[in-house]
Amino acid sequence: MGFLVDSQEGVGKGGSWGCVRTLIRRKQVDSARVKPGGQQLAKELSVPHLIAIGVGSTIGAGVYILVGTVAREHTGPALTISFLIAGIAAALSAFCYAELASRCPSAGSAYHYSYICVGEGVAWLIGWALILEYTIGGAAVARGISPNLALLFGGGDSLPAFIARQHIPGLDIVVDPCAAILVFIVTGLLCFGIKESTRAQVIVTTANVCAMIFVIIAGGYLGFKSGWTGYEVPTGYFPFGVDGMLAGSATVFFAYIGFDSVASTAEEVKNPQRDLPLGIGASLFVCCALYMMVSVVIVGLVPYYAMDPDTPISSAFASNGMQWAAYIITIGAVTALCSTLLGAILPQPRILMAMARDGLLPPFFSDVNRRTQVPLKGTIVTGIGSAILAFFMDVSQLAGMVSVGTLLAFTMVAISVLILRYVPPDEVPLPSSLQGLINSASSRYGRISQEKNGEDPKVSVGQSKDAAEPLLGKEDASAEYSLAKNLFLGNSDVFLNEENRRKIAGWTIMFTCVGVLLLTYAASNLGLPRSLRFTLCGVGGTFLLSGLVVLTCIDQDDARHNFGHAGGFICPFVPLLPIACILINVYLLVNLGAATWARVSLWLVVGVLVYAFYGRKHSSLRDAIYVTVADADEIYASPSSILV
Repeated sequence: MGFLVDSQEGVGKGGSWGCVRTLIRRKQVDSARVKPGGQQLAKELSVPHLIAIGVGSTIGAGVYILVGTVAREHTGPALTISFLIAGIAAALSAFCYAELASRCPSAGSAYHYSYICVGEGVAWLIGWALILEYTIGGAAVARGISPNLALLFGGGDSLPAFIARQHIPGLDIVVDPCAAILVFIVTGLLCFGIKESTRAQVIVTTANVCAMIFVIIAGGYLGFKSGWTGYEVPTGYFPFGVDGMLAGSATVFFAYIGFDSVASTAEEVKNPQRDLPLGIGASLFVCCALYMMVSVVIVGLVPYYAMDPDTPISSAFASNGMQWAAYIITIGAVTALCSTLLGAILPQPRILMAMARDGLLPPFFSDVNRRTQVPLKGTIVTGIGSAILAFFMDVSQLAGMVSVGTLLAFTMVAISVLILRYVPPDEVPLPSSLQGLINSASSRYGRISQEKNGEDPKVSVGQSKDAAEPLLGKEDASAEYSLAKNLFLGNSDVFLNEENRRKIAGWTIMFTCVGVLLLTYAASNLGLPRSLRFTLCGVGGTFLLSGLVVLTCIDQDDARHNFGHAGGFICPFVPLLPIACILINVYLLVNLGAATWARVSLWLVVGVLVYAFYGRKHSSLRDAIYVTVADADEIYASPSSILV
C-alpha cells in the first residue's frame, strides 16, 4: 500500500515539483461515505423544475434582437439552419455535462468536475472565471430590463423618476436604479429557498415561452396570408453563402449559453442520476425548437435586407398590420430578461459554496441556512455585487468576458470526460485523521509484500512510486525503451498493459488539446505569415487527428464504470464527441478578441494571487493522504475508521 501526505511542508521541500503537485492534486467524488461538510442543500428539484431553470437561463431577450442582426449580416433566410447547427454544437457540451453531472452530483458544476478530474489549479481558474461570468452576466441582464419596461409605458422617459436612468454629469456615468432594485428583488427571492425561487422561475419562463408561441402561431398565420414574401428574394436561400451561414452559427451559439445552470443545482435534485441528464437535454431541445420556429416565421414575413436590426420581430408584425403585437413581444422580452436574471444569480452562490467547502475561499461562503437550506450569505454577497455593477456601470462593453467563463467551462468539462474515460483518478485523498489506520495498514501490507519478494522488511514503508502521480505519469527511460521495443516487435500484450495504456492515453489527451489550440489559433489569425500559418495548421491538425485515432484504438479504463455515482447518463461517441466539443469551444475562445482577453487576463491574475496567498494554504487537501482506491476501500471497511 502506497500513500503520500500532500502537505505544504512537502511543497516547500520539494521545490518546483512540490508546487506542481499542489496544482494537480485532485479531490474525491462525494459518495455515500464521503459527503461535503456542513449543512446540506435541500433536495427539492425534479425534471420540470430543471427544465424551467434551463430554458429560463438560456432564452433571454437577445433572441428578440438577434434574429434581425444575424439575418441581415450573415445568413439571410438560412437563419434557421444556423440555429440548428449552433444547437447541435451546444448539444456536444450538454452531453458532456450530463454524464459528469450524474456521476458527480454536487454543487459547483464545471469547477467541481475539473477539481475531480484535472486538478486544483485548473479548477480554481474555472471557478474564478465562472464568478466573473455570473456577476457580469447578472448585471448586464438587469441593465437591459429597464429600457424594455419603459417601452411598455410609452417610451424611454415614461418610467417614474425614482427608477428611471439618470445621468450624473460630474462622474459622466448613467445610473440605473431599476436594474439594482430588480437584482435585490431576485436576490431576496433566492434567499427564501430553492423551491420558492424555482416556482417564480416557472412562472416567468412560462410567460416568455407563451410570448414566443404567439410569435410562431400569429406569424405563421401572417406568413400563409402574405405568401411568405421573405423567402421570395432574388439572392436565394444562402445570400451570403455557406461561410455566412457558419458565421451566423458562431454568433447564435451564444444564445444557447445557460443550460449549464442546471448542473449547478445538482446537489438539490431529488434523483440526480435520472433527472439531471433529462433536465439538461430537454431544456436545450426546447430552446433549439423555439429558436428555429421563430426564425422560420420572422425571415419569412420580411425580406432579410429589410429587417429592423433593433426590433426585428415587432417591425415584422407591424409591416403586416399587427402593430398591437409589439406589446406582447415586449412583455415576452421583459419576462425573458427576468428569468435570465434568476438563472444568472442562482449558480454563483453554489459555486462560491463549493470553493469554500474545499478551503479555497473563506468558510463564510460555505454556510447554509438551516431553515431555507440555501447558501444565504453567498447569495446576499452575489446580489450586492451584481446590484452595484448594474447600478453604476454600463457593462455592455464587458459582455464578452461572460463568454470566456462559459467557453472555458465547456472546454474543461469535455476534457474531464476524456480523463474520466481513459485515465480516471486511481488514488483518492483521505483526511489526516485516518493517519493511524493508514500507517497500520501500510506497515502490515509492506511487511507481507517485502517478505514475499525477499526484501528487507526494515526498509521504509509508505512511499509509493505511484503516489500523487500526475496525469501523464513519471519519466522512466527504461520503461520508454521497453515500450518502444515491444511496439516494434508487435508484442501487443505487453504494449497494452494497464500502466502503458494510461501513460499513452494521458499524453494523447494532452497532445490533442495542444493540436486544437494550434489549429484554431492559426486558422483564426489571418495576420500570420502564410507559411507559418499553414505550418501551424498542419502540426495542429496532425496532433488532433492522431489523438483521435489513438484514443479510438486503445481501450477505455475499466475503472470508469465505478467512478462516482453509477447508473447515470453515459456520453456517447467518446472520444469523437468530446474532442469535437473542445475544438468548437476553443475556436470560439480564440475569436473573442484581444480586448476581451486583456480584461479577462487581469481578472485571472487577481485570481492567481488569491489562490497563491489564501487558497493554496487553506485547501482541504493540504494535509490529505493519497491512497489507491482499493486501499481506501480496505481502510473504510475497518471497524475503527471514522471520517471527519
